[in-house]
Amino acid sequence: MQKQYKERLFVAFKPQDISSNRYLGQIKRKYGVKKAGFSGTLDPFAKGVLIMAFGKYTKLFRFLKKAPKRYRATLWLGAYSETLDIEKISQVQEITPFSDEKIENVLNTFKGEITYLPPKYSAKKINGKRAYDLARENLDVNLKKITSTIYDISLLHYRHPFVTFEITISEGGYIRSIGALIAQRLGVDGALTALERLYEGDFVYDHERALDPLLYLDLKENSYLGDKEDISLGRKLLLSDFQNKDEGIYLVKLDKMFAIMEIKDGLVKYLLNGVNYVNTIEKSG
Repeated sequence: MQKQYKERLFVAFKPQDISSNRYLGQIKRKYGVKKAGFSGTLDPFAKGVLIMAFGKYTKLFRFLKKAPKRYRATLWLGAYSETLDIEKISQVQEITPFSDEKIENVLNTFKGEITYLPPKYSAKKINGKRAYDLARENLDVNLKKITSTIYDISLLHYRHPFVTFEITISEGGYIRSIGALIAQRLGVDGALTALERLYEGDFVYDHERALDPLLYLDLKENSYLGDKEDISLGRKLLLSDFQNKDEGIYLVKLDKMFAIMEIKDGLVKYLLNGVNYVNTIEKSG
């Protein structure tokens, strides 16, 4: 029987051939928790790092240092798929092999900023509906282009017609779209047959070890000069009681808890009420 956790932040490793939501259900049953969530959906065919949290820590996702992200992917040259992956491959063409040098040269052209369309089979929302839902209903999917920064991309190996590469990219990037663009620059169709997320920022898989959230928050600290019980009890807070009165989102540490506040228009609002964190980290690691 697993230890019970009210609040917990950790990294799981999602296996292939299961949706992120279904895998979350398995994790909830494993740890016996009701409130849990994850950050950064992985496609069913993909595997790898999936940041998870229980309880109040599910509200931390948007404040975490999750970039850059690194992936390992295998691209099938000559294969056409509406989903840009192995799920809906409908046509395969025999193509002439390329030299390793040609593949490497094309990969190098992707370093830096790149603007492109996300896959139409993605979780992107269009007027409140997921793009993949519209695509499955054969409705128009009009997605807006996005811009990603590719910090590094390298060829691991090429066994025609399969190209395996690793890529380090900014948050919100779509590797399926990048794979299709790589194939396009080679003059052929292409679809991913494998995808693994290796890490997100400092988040790496370590056997679901509980993490100290304060080490992973991408927030400036602020000090509350009033009665600390105001925060622990969730009372209304005055701007005059904060050391830094500039607008922004801040981490406020107390003796045995922390809170996240937003200062805006002269008012202070809780984004995360005080939550105890001392006992959520496993001493054994």
